[in-house]
Amino acid sequence: MLSHIANRCSRKQRKLGNHLSIVDELGGQYEDTFNDVKKQIQNYFTFKAVRTVLNQLYEMNPTEYTWFYNFVAANKPGDGKHFIQTLGKEKQELAERVMITRLHLYGKWIKKCNHAEIYKEISDQNLELMRERLMETIVWPSDDTNTEKIG
Repeated sequence: MLSHIANRCSRKQRKLGNHLSIVDELGGQYEDTFNDVKKQIQNYFTFKAVRTVLNQLYEMNPTEYTWFYNFVAANKPGDGKHFIQTLGKEKQELAERVMITRLHLYGKWIKKCNHAEIYKEISDQNLELMRERLMETIVWPSDDTNTEKIG
């Protein structure tokens, strides 16, 4: 699969000069949809819900905690939907608890999320990174270059 993606990406490259190239569709085209971003957010909140439920079980039900910990270790929650489907086949109550918890966590995040602040943070970080890179690439004249004495 990765070789297919690499071949697809290499076909999309155009050389610019000796060193630069432009890669089309590497990160996806976002004119119409952000479905990949939505899926990542869903998966992340599944991951956070799993951690939350694990912490709750650790305190309240050590036996269930041990079972769930082993389940999580064997079935990584990276794909949230698949993880919950698999969990539901083993322990439906626990799957429902994860689903309710991830929805609750997402709701809390939405209320606290300041999109303008996030935009500004990304913009500021981009600027900082460009400044750092510029400072790394500038060749500063050394003090030795001014050998002319005044006076």
